[in-house]
Amino acid sequence: MADEGAWPWLTFAGLGLFHGLNPAMGWLFAVALGLHRGSRRAVLLALPPMAAGHALSIWLVAASVLAMGAVVDGAAVRLAAGVLLVLWAGYYWRYGHRHRVRVGMTAGMAGLAVWSFLMATGHGAGLMLLPALVPLCTGRVAEGRESLLIPLAAVGLHTAALLATTGLVALAVYEWVGLTVLRRGWINFDRLWTGALALTGLLMIITA
Repeated sequence: MADEGAWPWLTFAGLGLFHGLNPAMGWLFAVALGLHRGSRRAVLLALPPMAAGHALSIWLVAASVLAMGAVVDGAAVRLAAGVLLVLWAGYYWRYGHRHRVRVGMTAGMAGLAVWSFLMATGHGAGLMLLPALVPLCTGRVAEGRESLLIPLAAVGLHTAALLATTGLVALAVYEWVGLTVLRRGWINFDRLWTGALALTGLLMIITA
């Protein structure tokens, strides 16, 4: 694992930060719940189940990469992952804005986890980790007990960064900023997300 360098782990943490800043990944819903129920506690209680749902979505992608890496050449996995990312970016650009997951303000903990899982899966959150996961989960690294520890550590690091970022943003918006920030000049994460998916896919195809 040491031979792979630090960049994959920095990527997992950085993408956790990026996902945490994205309103669609949870902080906006947590703030909405807090405002609806008039409670900061509601904001905080919404965070763990949403992080769990996101982690499950990421883990399914990691497990799939691990399974493929054990039987398929690493270059083939990178090529297939790159093509999948580009296709997903095209789909999300064309149809993503029409397929919103709807959960009411009375959602419980299980409902929040399911909502987060579906949002992360629908946005292709796990696919964004593929450039860092593939070199760690294929070839010689995918042999032995370490093959299970690596994706678990990756998902754990990514989820911790996501949870910390989501919590900080949600509390800041709930306590001080207010939702007017979205009207004044918040980044269009849908376009940024689509571009990132496409760019990452193209880079994986080129380097396969």
